[in-house]
Amino acid sequence: MAGGVSERHLMKIAEAFKELAAAVNSQTADIEVAPFSKACSLVSPLFGCLGIAFKFAEMDYVAKVDDIGRASSSIFTLPAMLDKDIKENNLRKAGSHSRNLLRVKRGLDMVRVLFEKILATEGTSLKDPASTAYAQVFAPHHGWVIRKAVAAGMYALPTRAQLMKELNEDEDSARIEMETYIITSAPVITYIDKLFLARELGIDW
Repeated sequence: MAGGVSERHLMKIAEAFKELAAAVNSQTADIEVAPFSKACSLVSPLFGCLGIAFKFAEMDYVAKVDDIGRASSSIFTLPAMLDKDIKENNLRKAGSHSRNLLRVKRGLDMVRVLFEKILATEGTSLKDPASTAYAQVFAPHHGWVIRKAVAAGMYALPTRAQLMKELNEDEDSARIEMETYIITSAPVITYIDKLFLARELGIDW
């Protein structure tokens, strides 16, 4: 199937982020790298479902999730991943796990905003929700060339009905799973921001 989306894929994403959010909300455990990368990999096909406008995001996101997945074989938690990069002076180097984590976090946030806007918008077009999500999360970090290409690609977005079909959902089932993702991804995104901010690393690089 185009986009590689399996049956009830949104439900799998929602369930995975429920577990991550539970770890954050318990305040007794750090998020582990392996389940985090697995949950993030489930999000990857969503970018593919959005067509050419988000092709760059799909390729970039998938590569960085794969890197974090490989790191899970030797690094147990997300805080340990940052601390290792700091210790080895790799933090801001291209391809570092920490740099990749920051970019994966933006991908998760983009999908969260996209879902919020889809649920708050009537009509068949995804242009407004997708444009808003891109402008809010990705655009501040992209140069003019990428922003221009994304704007052009917005005219090739699927319709709302096409997206639902691609995701094997109807409006009612999609709303439930999207709402769950919005609620459960928020504390995970905040948790990652706090990891960087607590170490005075900033999150805008």
